[in-house]
Amino acid sequence: MKISKLVQDIPPSGIRVFFELVLGMKDVISLGVGEPDFVTPWNIREKAIFSLEEGYTSYTSNKGMIELRREISRYLKNKYGMDYDPEEEILVTVGVSEGFDLAIRAITDRGDKVLIQEPTYVSYGPVATICGGRPVPVKTEPQNGFKITPGGIIGACDKKTKAIVLNYPNNPTGNSYSKKELKAIAAVVAKKNLTMVSDEIYCDLTYDFDHTPFPTLPGMKQRTIYLNGFSKAFAMTGWRIGYACGPKDVIAAMTKVHQYTMMCVPITSQMAAIEALKNGERSVAEMKREYKRRREFVISRLNEIGLCCHKPEGAFYAFPSIKKTGLSSLEFSSRLLKQEKVAVVPGTAFGASGEGYVRISYATGFDKLKEAMVRMERFLKSYIT
Repeated sequence: MKISKLVQDIPPSGIRVFFELVLGMKDVISLGVGEPDFVTPWNIREKAIFSLEEGYTSYTSNKGMIELRREISRYLKNKYGMDYDPEEEILVTVGVSEGFDLAIRAITDRGDKVLIQEPTYVSYGPVATICGGRPVPVKTEPQNGFKITPGGIIGACDKKTKAIVLNYPNNPTGNSYSKKELKAIAAVVAKKNLTMVSDEIYCDLTYDFDHTPFPTLPGMKQRTIYLNGFSKAFAMTGWRIGYACGPKDVIAAMTKVHQYTMMCVPITSQMAAIEALKNGERSVAEMKREYKRRREFVISRLNEIGLCCHKPEGAFYAFPSIKKTGLSSLEFSSRLLKQEKVAVVPGTAFGASGEGYVRISYATGFDKLKEAMVRMERFLKSYIT
C-alpha cells in the first residue's frame, strides 16, 4: 500500500521518539511529558460521573453544547473583558490540538506561508504542512528570553505570508509577553495584514504579571483566532477538550471541517468543562501556587549546578542551556537517561534553534524534582569543570 509522500516526509514527533526509550525502564524520573501531575479536581470528575448516571450520552451540536459555549463566553468576559457570541463565535474542539488544526485548515490555501516562532511546540509546523501551507520558522534568541520580536516577524514576511502562530506562555521555553510587547507585535500583524493564531492554553499559569489575551489588543479581535482549553490549568489532559474563538466566518469555516472529521466533542467532557468553568478556579489557584514553588526551586538549582537557565514567566517548563557540556541536545538527553535515569527532552525536538538546550517539565512531584536535580548534578560533574 502506497503512503502519501506528504505524510512520509513529515518527521515523527521529537518528543515521542525520544520517550519510546523510557518505556520499560525502571526508576526513571521523567521531566519530559508536558502533563500536570495533579488529577482532575474531584468536583469536575464528580460532575462528569453524575452526567453519565443522568443519561447524558448523546451527540451534541457540532459547535459544542450551547450551555458550555455560554459558560466559555461568560468566563472570558468576566476574566479578561473579552466579548464572544456563544452562538457564532465559539467552537468547542478536541483539545487545542484540534483547534489549531482547524484554524490552519480554515485560513490557509496551498502554498500560503505560516510564521511560527522557534523553538516551538512540535505540532505547529507539521500541521501547517499537512494543511498545504508552508511553515516558516522565526528564530528567537536566549538573550531576550526566546521572545519573538517585531523585527523578526517583518524579516520573515513576504507576499505569501498569511498567518503567524503565537504560543504564550510558551512551550518549551516558558516565556510570556507583557502588554507592551504584545502591542508591538500587534502593530506588525496589522501592518502586514496577517491572521494571528494565538495559542494561550497556559494563560492561567502566568506567574509574574497579568496575562493579556491577544484579541483584547486594539484592532486584534477580528484578526485573531484565539485558542484555549482545559488540559493544563484544570489538569484535564485526558478529557481532550478545548475551544476556539474568533470572527464568525472563521468559526463557521472551522466548524465545517470539524463536523466532517470529528462531529463533536464527547458530551461527558463537555459536562466536566462546564463544571470546571463554574467552580474550578480555586483548584487552579492551588495548582498554580505549587507550580510557582517548583519553578523557583528548579531554576535556582539548574543555575547552581552549572546549567544557565532564564526564569520562565509561565507554563511549567524550564529550558536550560547545556552548551557548557560540549554535548548536543540529543547526546545530553540520551546519556542523562542512560546514566542517571532522568528523562528530559532534547531542545531540537522544538526546532533547529533548540540545539544546545533541553526542556525540563516541573509538572512532577517536589521530591522527584529534588532527586532529579541531585542526579543531574552528579551527571554534570563529568562534563563541566
